[in-house]
Amino acid sequence: MHEFLVSAVAFIVLVGVMVIVHEFGHFAVAKLCKVRVEAFSFGFGPRLFGIKYGETDYKVCLLPLGGFVKMTGENPTEEESVDDPAAFTSHPRWQRMLIGLAGPAANFVLAFVLMLFYFAFLNEVPSVQVTTPTIEWVTPGTAAAQAGLQPGDIIRHFDNAENPDWEKVYERAKLNANQAVPVAVERAGQAITLTMHVPATAKDDDFDLSDAGILPQYMPGPIGVQEVQPGTPADQAGLRAGDAIQTVDGHSFHTVSSLLAYMQAGQGKPIALAVLRNGATVQMVAHPAKLDTGWKLGFATVPVPLHNDPLPIRKALVKSTKFCADNSFLIMEVLQRIFTHKVSVSQLSGPVGIARMAGEAAEMKGWYPKFGLAGEISLNLGILNLMPFPILDGGLLLLLLIESLIRRDISVNVKERIYQAAFVVLMVFFAFVIFNDVTKLPIFTHLKP
Repeated sequence: MHEFLVSAVAFIVLVGVMVIVHEFGHFAVAKLCKVRVEAFSFGFGPRLFGIKYGETDYKVCLLPLGGFVKMTGENPTEEESVDDPAAFTSHPRWQRMLIGLAGPAANFVLAFVLMLFYFAFLNEVPSVQVTTPTIEWVTPGTAAAQAGLQPGDIIRHFDNAENPDWEKVYERAKLNANQAVPVAVERAGQAITLTMHVPATAKDDDFDLSDAGILPQYMPGPIGVQEVQPGTPADQAGLRAGDAIQTVDGHSFHTVSSLLAYMQAGQGKPIALAVLRNGATVQMVAHPAKLDTGWKLGFATVPVPLHNDPLPIRKALVKSTKFCADNSFLIMEVLQRIFTHKVSVSQLSGPVGIARMAGEAAEMKGWYPKFGLAGEISLNLGILNLMPFPILDGGLLLLLLIESLIRRDISVNVKERIYQAAFVVLMVFFAFVIFNDVTKLPIFTHLKP
């Protein structure tokens, strides 16, 4: 219940901000062009409350799943607006195009401003971290192991990305689900070229590089123990709060995710721990137990220390621009791969998927997950609305361009049929995306064989 409430509240807040900004873009340019705006609504359905100011009703409606700006004459069937100089259709096509572009443009600006604020005033960074994409552990029998990747390898090339960071490796893996990608690594000072087959599960929302058998090294130090649960294998082995696990069966692990992957591969076999305690090394043997859904020892790790390192405004501008450019190109590449059937449409997330991501980001430590997700969704909203599909802003722009080329208005009856067909297609697609989202919920994924 707690997870559901957090996700619901985070989704409403996030979507609320995105929608208000998007619709404000349309609203502001419409006002500048002297188009009558009848309503500025957050949500759909029955009006809950609001205020009428001038000719516009600013209102909040029952269903907080979007919003809209209602302009006089924007519906082609509104015959009474034909001779109204304040109607949308009474204005020049270039003004109507500007109004259509203003919504997506507002989303691009929002993403840029959000990330600019983050980098200029927050910019959280780990106090200590490994910046090179070094592989800490490779799970036996996985795609990474079959490709020949080994612990200690430094990834220098992955798919078409040169000198990638771990975020870029993850992005390229997601885009190449069930496909072979070239991988070049540096091993003991030598360059080695390999080919890895990315698992089909890379298309799933909860895909992690560990699913391909790659455990990244993020931290330089040993695994710090913050708390040991009584009666657990860690407690029985003698592990104590304040300890630091230096090696596991001789392997140097720096994050608990690598240790967990190692224990899953061992299926509960005893492990030898070398633990640093008060400056001395203590040897102990632990017997992992099946706790929750996997083999564990039963201790909590010391959280990664973060500190704020705000960037000068010039560097913050560069970082924000790069964030927006990288994510925009990634979104367009995903769309291109969907249309060319290289990526499944099931990888798209709808309201339920966005709510899950918003809830997870809300509970994550630090501000980057919140700002980053908001920026990514704002860019998604802007780009998707520019697609040349009727009902979307891009569809409006396409029709206006066609009318400009043929130098006359398209028949009202033709427009009405186009919008009706587009509405049906959009509703079917929307239902598919929601169904797809629901089937990805943990309650259903646990039922899959």
